[in-house]
Amino acid sequence: MNAALSLSHDVGKKDACEALQVPRATFYRFHNTDNDTSNDRPAPPLSLSPEEKRTVLDILHSERFCDKAPYQIYAALLDEGQHHCSIRTMYRLLTDEHGDVKERRRQVSRPAYSKPELLATGPNQVWSWDITKLKSHTKWTYFYLYVIIDIFSRYVVGWMVAHREQDALAKRFIQESCMKQNIEPGQLTIHADRGSSMKSKTVANLLVDLGVIKTHSRPHVSNDNPYSEAQFKTLKYCLVFPGNFGSIQDARAFCRTFFDWYNNDHHHSGIALMTPHQLHCGLAEQIYNKRCETLEVAFKKKPLRFKNKMPTPEKPPEAVWINKPESDDIRV
Repeated sequence: MNAALSLSHDVGKKDACEALQVPRATFYRFHNTDNDTSNDRPAPPLSLSPEEKRTVLDILHSERFCDKAPYQIYAALLDEGQHHCSIRTMYRLLTDEHGDVKERRRQVSRPAYSKPELLATGPNQVWSWDITKLKSHTKWTYFYLYVIIDIFSRYVVGWMVAHREQDALAKRFIQESCMKQNIEPGQLTIHADRGSSMKSKTVANLLVDLGVIKTHSRPHVSNDNPYSEAQFKTLKYCLVFPGNFGSIQDARAFCRTFFDWYNNDHHHSGIALMTPHQLHCGLAEQIYNKRCETLEVAFKKKPLRFKNKMPTPEKPPEAVWINKPESDDIRV
């Protein structure tokens, strides 16, 4: 900047800035800073004098008023026939000059919740589970649907409809699902949100006994449990989903039909249009090869329809994440 200032005496400010590629606004601001006399401005005529400020601060810090807000102090002094300054000036003196205005109540210290980052490269590595409400015909009455989904294959490994949300029911539900899938200790991670059943000691102790790792979503972050939320949307937005259920038997009958369709007949867009059963049971490679053969036959029959480019079906994912890290160094 000094070089630009020196050069400007010979070629002018504009040419000097262009030659040294210095923005003229920066040049003027730097040049004017040296001549800035704003700190020498006189005090406004309406401001308090140093003696008056000291008097007001002594009153605010006095034993009588040290625990009261400026509003209370102002009113009390006014009733006694005293006026030293406005309420806003009291706040300004305490905050701007002395930093004495702060929250005096004890504040809750919230822990820092880390973002869950979960990776599944095959079935029965990471499960996600959640509970949703199903309306009944009686107002303000619900049935509770428990669902566990494998995030890699989108296969619903277990579901249950109950009258209430309870940790004992959740314990039995998870235990039976692990037994059906022959889960070994150290094999599985179960992810859930921070509902009362999910965070209960009963469920936590069960997972420790089974050798299952548990993780939880961050508070008020629905994206941390996306697979369960998406599966509930598929359930409640399907054409045959009723607005409410007459009884718990009706709810169970509907869910039995729905989850059989979801696992065995639903071609899921997130897993290359395969069904969750096909991917969960290891049939993906066989089905992919068969699709390739079908498209090859169609291409040889009418290549112009494909613009002379061999079509290939979409491959199922090799890895599935909950909150994939943004680093480019991730290796699956």
